[in-house]
Amino acid sequence: MKLSPRAGAAALLLSLLMGLAHAGGDIAPDLDGRRKALASLIQEQWEYNLRNNPELASIIGDKRYNDRLTDFSQSAIDADLRANAAFLARFEAIDSSGFPAQEQINKDLMLRTLRQNVAGARFKEWEMPVLQNSGIHLDMPQLVSSLAFDTVKDYEDYVARLRQLPRAFDDTVVQMRKGMRDGLMPPQFLIPAIARQSAGIAAMKPAASPFAEPLKQFPASFSAADKARLRAAVLGAIARDVAPSYRKFSAFVRTTYLPHGRKDVGLWSLPDGAARYSFRAKASTTTEQTPEQIHQLGLAEVQRIEGQMLGVATRLGFADLKSFNASLDKNPAVHPKSGQEMLDLYGKYTEQMYQKLPQQFGILPKGKVKIAAVEAFREKEAAAASYNQGTPDGSRPGRVMVNTGDFAKRMTISIETTALHEGVPGHHMQIAIAQELDGLPPFRQQSHYTAYVEGWALYAERLGEELGFYKDPYSYYGHLQDEMLRAIRLVVDTGLHYKKWNRQQVVDYFHDHSGIEEVDVQSETDRYIVWPGQALGYKIGQLKILELRAYAKAELGEKFDIRDFHDQVLGAGALPMDLLEARIKGWVAAQKSA
Repeated sequence: MKLSPRAGAAALLLSLLMGLAHAGGDIAPDLDGRRKALASLIQEQWEYNLRNNPELASIIGDKRYNDRLTDFSQSAIDADLRANAAFLARFEAIDSSGFPAQEQINKDLMLRTLRQNVAGARFKEWEMPVLQNSGIHLDMPQLVSSLAFDTVKDYEDYVARLRQLPRAFDDTVVQMRKGMRDGLMPPQFLIPAIARQSAGIAAMKPAASPFAEPLKQFPASFSAADKARLRAAVLGAIARDVAPSYRKFSAFVRTTYLPHGRKDVGLWSLPDGAARYSFRAKASTTTEQTPEQIHQLGLAEVQRIEGQMLGVATRLGFADLKSFNASLDKNPAVHPKSGQEMLDLYGKYTEQMYQKLPQQFGILPKGKVKIAAVEAFREKEAAAASYNQGTPDGSRPGRVMVNTGDFAKRMTISIETTALHEGVPGHHMQIAIAQELDGLPPFRQQSHYTAYVEGWALYAERLGEELGFYKDPYSYYGHLQDEMLRAIRLVVDTGLHYKKWNRQQVVDYFHDHSGIEEVDVQSETDRYIVWPGQALGYKIGQLKILELRAYAKAELGEKFDIRDFHDQVLGAGALPMDLLEARIKGWVAAQKSA
C-alpha cells in the first residue's frame, strides 16, 4: 500500500494517541459488527490516504483531488505522524477472531504497514526528499503523463496544481535544510545532477516544457474559446510559477545544498546507519534475512549464473566471459540503430508472450500494455525500462517506458527478457490483475511489496525461458545477464550499505561478473547508492516463488496445474513473502484434500 511520503510515526506517539481510537465502535462484540467495523475503518483510512496523497489519487484515476498537491509542510508531516499512530491504535483495537481469511489478511496487512510507518518515523526520511532519480523536480513532470485530460475541468484543475508548485518547492527546501542540519544528505557527487535536471526544465520555453504536454491535443469537443483560454492559462502558469520555481530550486541545490552532501556513499555513514539499512532491507524483502545472509546468497547466485553464462559464451566460440563480453561492444548486430528499433523490439516480444498467456494463466488482465519512450528530460538518469501502471477502469493503459537515450551505446540482447519483466507476464500482468480483483479493498488492489512485485517480474523472465523464448543465443545470454544483474544487486547493495564498499568497488564487481553496458552500470550503481535496500527484493522474491512452485509440484504431483498455481500467486494482490507462502501452502492442502 502506498501511503504518504511522510507516513509513519514515532513509537512514543502511541501512548499519547491511544485515546484517539473510537471507543466502542471499533470493538463491537458480535462477529458481523466487528467485520463491519474493520471494513469501515479500512475505507476511512483509504479515503484519508487519497485525500492526503492527491497525486496517488490522480494516478489511479480518482479525480476528486486533481487540483491539489501533497502538503509537505512540517505541520502536515506532524499531523500525518499523529494520524498514522491513531489509525494503528484503532486497527489494533478490533478483535478479528472468527473473521474470514481474506478479512483477517486485510487487518494483518494494514497493521504491518502502519507499524512499519511508526517504526520508520525515527529515520526522518522526509528530510532527504530529492535524489538524482526521484523527487519533486522529476516526479511532477512525470505525473503529467498519468493524468487524464478529457474535460475543461481537468485542465482547470491542472492549472490550479501548477500554481501550487512554488509552495511545494518551498516546503521541500525547508525539509532539505533540516536534512543539512541533521546530516541526512545524499552523496555529494550526485547532487549536481539534481541542479542540472532542474535548470534544464527551467530553461525550456513554456510551450516546449514537459508541463505543456496536455496542450498538444485538446479534446475535439472543446470550443475554440476554451482552447485559447486554457492554453493561455497553462502557459502562463508555466512561465510565472513553474519555471521560476525550478530556477530558484536549482540555484539552492547548487549553491547551498551541494556543499553539505555526504562524502561516503553508504547508508552506514548516516545517523543510525546500521539500523537504517536493516529497516530498509526488511521492508524490501519482507523477510528476516540479515544483510550478511543476503550478501552470501548473492555470492552463491552470482557463481551459479556465471556458470550458465560461460556455457553460452563457450558455445559461441569464446574461451571466457571477459573476451565474450568485450566482443559485444564491437558487434554491430547487438546494438540498436535507432530508438525506434528498440521500441519495435519491445513490441515484438510483448506480442509474442501474449500468444502464450492462456497456457500459463486462467486469469488474464483486461487491458493490453502499451510501449512508449522515456521522456527526454529524464533519460540520463532513468533505468533502461520501467512500468507505469494504468488506471483500474482502463481509461489509461499501463505502459512500458523504454529508455532510448544514447541508443548507440546500448545493446539489444536484454530487450526480450526486459519486455517480459516490465510488461507481460511481469509488472503489467500482476498490477493490472490486482487492480481488477473483486472483493479486495482498494488498499490491497494498489499495494506494493518490493519482494512480491519485483520478484514476480523476475520470475516472469524465467517463464520466457520455460516457454521456449530466447531462441537467439545472444538474447538468451541477455536473459542470463539480467538475472545476473539481480544477483549482483544482492552483493553490491549489501556491500555498499553494510560492508562499507566504495562506489568503485561496485563498478568493478559489475565489470568482473557481467557484460552489462557501461551506461547501465553507472546508473545502476548510483541507484543502489540512493535507494538502499530496494534492489534486494527482486532475487529474494523470485527465489521464494520458485521455491513455492517446487513445493506445490512435489506435493500435488499429477494434480499440479501451472495455471492454477499462477492464479493463486496473483489472485490476492501483492503480499509479503510469509503471507504468500501461507496462501500457497493453504491452497496445496485444499487441493490434496479435494
